[in-house]
Amino acid sequence: MKYRLFIVALTSVLIAMLGVNSCKPKVSQDYRWNLPAGFPKPLLPSDNPMSDAKVTLGRHLFYDSKLSFNQQSACSTCHQQAFAFAEERQTSTGTTGKRHRRNSQTLVNVAYNGHLTWAHPGLKVIEQQILIPMFSEDPIELGITGHEQQVLERFSLAPYPDLFYQAFGQEQANFDHIVKALASFVRSLLSFDSPFDRYAYGEDDSAMTDSAKRGMDLFFSEKLECFHCHGGFNFSQSSQHENQRLDLSPFHNTGLYNEGGAGAYPELDQGIKEITLKDSDMGRYRAPTLRNVAVSAPYMHDGSLQTLSQVIDFYAAGGGGQGITSPLKSPFVQGFALNEQDKQDMLNFLKSLTDKRFLNNPQFAAPDKAG
Repeated sequence: MKYRLFIVALTSVLIAMLGVNSCKPKVSQDYRWNLPAGFPKPLLPSDNPMSDAKVTLGRHLFYDSKLSFNQQSACSTCHQQAFAFAEERQTSTGTTGKRHRRNSQTLVNVAYNGHLTWAHPGLKVIEQQILIPMFSEDPIELGITGHEQQVLERFSLAPYPDLFYQAFGQEQANFDHIVKALASFVRSLLSFDSPFDRYAYGEDDSAMTDSAKRGMDLFFSEKLECFHCHGGFNFSQSSQHENQRLDLSPFHNTGLYNEGGAGAYPELDQGIKEITLKDSDMGRYRAPTLRNVAVSAPYMHDGSLQTLSQVIDFYAAGGGGQGITSPLKSPFVQGFALNEQDKQDMLNFLKSLTDKRFLNNPQFAAPDKAG
C-alpha cells in the first residue's frame, strides 16, 4: 500500500509541477530515426519533439553522477549498455546504497513502449517515468528531492550551458529540460540489427542458424504460446507507434509465486495490484521486450531466475513451485514439453535477438570528458 500511495502522489505532483504532457501524442517528423525501411515511427508527447541536440544533452546527463544528490550514481549505474541498458544484478541499488525490490529493466526500443516500469498501468510516457528515479524517496534512487537547487547548480559548468542552449535556447538548467533531454536520449536507443532482424526484415536467409529458425517456429507456435505476451516487432505486448495507438493490456501473472494457495505474491511486491487495488491484479507485471534478452540476465521482476535456460524450464513447467497451481496465473502459462534439441533451438532463437551493434554503438556510450 505504501508504494502505491507514494508513487501515485509523486507522479501526480511532479507531472503538474513540471508540466509533463501525457495527453497529446504526436509523430516526430523532423528527427531522423534509425529504423529499418518501412518501420513505423514512435509516438511523442506534443511538448517534447525529438532533436539531435536534446539527444546529445540527454546522453551527457544519463552518464553524469552529478544528477544524484550525493554524486554517487547516474542513470547509467543501473542501465548499462553492455547489458542492453539493464544491469547484471538481481535488483538495483540506489545512490545511498539501499537495495531496491525490482530488477532493472532494459532500455531497448522504449520509444515504442505503451507502458513503462514493471507494474504501473498509469505510467505511459517516458517523461513521467523518469521523474520517479529522480525524485523518489521510498526507495531513494537518485535522491534529488530536498536537494533540487544544489543539483541544478552543478550544471552551470561546461559543457552544460552550451548543451542546454543548443537543445532548448537557454543556458540555465531546469528540471523540465533535464527530463525532456533524458527522455529524448532514451528514445534514441533503438535496436533493429540482430540476426533475427537481418533474417526477417533484411531477407538474409543466412543470418540465423537452422537451429535458431526452428526455435523461432516453436516461439510462434500455439504449443508454447510465447508470442501472445511477447509479440510484434518489439517482442512485447506493450507497444504503440504511428500505426498503432491502442495498447493491449500488457500485464500478466506468470505463476512465479502462489503463497497460501490463493495466488498471493510476497508482500514486498504484488504487481499492479498495488496501484489498482484489485485482487485479480495480484502478481501481474508487464511483459518486457525480449530484444537482447540473452545479455540482460537475471530475469523476472525480482531477478529470481538467473539464466535463459531456467526461464525456459520455468515456462515449460507452467510456473514455479506452488505458482504452477495459482488460480490467478495467465491462461497462456500452461506448460509444455520440450526435448533437449527443442530447448537448445529455443535458446538459439532467443540469442538471435542480440544486436551487437546496439550493445557497442559509440553513440549510446558515455561521452568523453571533453563533452
